[in-house]
Amino acid sequence: MVNYDASDAVLRQDAVTDALKGRTVVNLTADTPARARDTADWAAAHGIRYLDGAIMSMTTTIGTPDAVVIYSGPQELYREHRPVLDALGGTHTHLGEDIGRAAAYDIALLDIFWTAMAGYAHALAVARAEGITARELLPLAQGIGAILPPLFEEFAGDVDDGTYSGELNPITSAVSSMAHIVRASESHGIEAGVMRAAEGLARRVVALGHGTDGFMRVTELLGRHRQ
Repeated sequence: MVNYDASDAVLRQDAVTDALKGRTVVNLTADTPARARDTADWAAAHGIRYLDGAIMSMTTTIGTPDAVVIYSGPQELYREHRPVLDALGGTHTHLGEDIGRAAAYDIALLDIFWTAMAGYAHALAVARAEGITARELLPLAQGIGAILPPLFEEFAGDVDDGTYSGELNPITSAVSSMAHIVRASESHGIEAGVMRAAEGLARRVVALGHGTDGFMRVTELLGRHRQ
């Protein structure tokens, strides 16, 4: 189902709710952590045991070894129903007791995916404007993609440790690169709002005195509203 509005329309019908009392609902619908917690509260109020989760692979992988499914909620409940959940195939991971944790992982990972897809679509538009086909760009685009996993690993340490090292590439250099992309895009009449937004965040970090830090310092800037 596309969101919890769809699952709620099924589960919260009186007859269905009554039939589910004492049973377990495992909801793999995509939505926000807040919606997952709300559904868990509803389930508890109606005597329904509840696990939340998300499917992290293509729908065509379900039932095959390539499926990836994540869960959160009572671990005892997860263990009890694991034999049934195994029918979905692939890799299963229980992420913790917090019922919204699977949805939080899902949101964060989809953020990576769709931001990357938006960047790729924009890159292909710029390349096309310069007479480069998508297939011509593909080998080097794949090379760019290949350098990301080790960078993800290094930057995860930067964020968790609060180091934000700019040794590999200071954020001032990133600002310069982003400005080039914006100018090149807009010279062809290609909208560059996403890159302008990223450049704006980087410039704010520099203005705060962190010009020698790495781009991941933006993570701290984005999270300031929570402090």
